[in-house]
Amino acid sequence: QLQLVESGGGLVQPGGSLRLSCTASGFILDYYSIGWFRQAPGKEREGVSCSSSSDGSKIYADSVKDRFTISRDSLKNTVYLQMNSLKPEDTAVYYCAAAYFVPGALTCDASAYRYWGQGNQVTVSS
Repeated sequence: QLQLVESGGGLVQPGGSLRLSCTASGFILDYYSIGWFRQAPGKEREGVSCSSSSDGSKIYADSVKDRFTISRDSLKNTVYLQMNSLKPEDTAVYYCAAAYFVPGALTCDASAYRYWGQGNQVTVSS
């Protein structure tokens, strides 16, 4: 059974940091592109950051560039999203997702991702 399990969310003050983890079971993450997405109340799900399995390319939403970093740990079969300088507008449920794309075809379009984690709440508030 293919499964993605997320952890690391919570409550943090503005300017703080959190690291989200996404661990795969039943498949090897190195063979898949991984995306982090978020959905705030009343808003559509948006791509935050995506990482290619084939060519090392990465995509960041403009709203998180220079603040968020996506990375992989092959030994742990885990992908991380390091979030720094958090803002109240970063508050959302965060999801990781996996998909296979041919080299050069990485996208952060949620509709292109097949396997999804359960979601993890991140709240940025003082």
